[in-house]
Amino acid sequence: MRILAIECASVSASVAVTEGDRCLCSDFVKSGLTHSQTLMPMLEKMLQENKIDINSIDMFACTAGPGSFTGVRIGVSALKGLAEFNKKPCFCVSTLEAIYYPHRNFDGVVCAVMDARCNQVYTASFSGQNRLFDDEAILIEELGEKLKKLKKRIIFAGDGAELVYNKLKDTLDCCIADESVRYPTAESVAKLAFEKTQSGDKPFDAEKLLPVYLRLPQAQRELNNKKLKGE
Repeated sequence: MRILAIECASVSASVAVTEGDRCLCSDFVKSGLTHSQTLMPMLEKMLQENKIDINSIDMFACTAGPGSFTGVRIGVSALKGLAEFNKKPCFCVSTLEAIYYPHRNFDGVVCAVMDARCNQVYTASFSGQNRLFDDEAILIEELGEKLKKLKKRIIFAGDGAELVYNKLKDTLDCCIADESVRYPTAESVAKLAFEKTQSGDKPFDAEKLLPVYLRLPQAQRELNNKKLKGE
């Protein structure tokens, strides 16, 4: 199965094409530019340079969240467009699971963390092939209390890794992932999608692909607060 994947729910953006468990090509950027500026040009360039016909793609995959509200919307919208235009199924995976994927052989706990602002993170934890905690938005201090109970060495990965590591390093046996494997990538998304479909999960039509938000966008939260205050 040939899968084209995109990932832009975090501070980075990436694209990849895999065939089975083999990566045919990929590209990654963390430039500070908005994903709307970088994602599609990067994808087009990768396909052209590697002479991959979009018609050869069997399935499209992406992260649908959690993550940056703008980034998630861009990724989901781009994937829906590609899948609908090419009349192919799509698949989505958790951004946090994509962060965990390169570290799945770590001897301890992999804690995927994304900066959610306001002293919160989007997070999920894994050990080996097992998920320990569901995706959630949580205060960093609360995350620390949960991780203490595991009594295992912890590696933090994701765009919130440095933030969380600096706040919790004095109370946990922990380390931080090397920057080269710290962020979610489209290659991980594609390989996860392949593994999950091989295990029985079903791809679906593009119209069913929706963003996954663990909390309301900041603008909506501020509006709700104003309403509560009667402003």
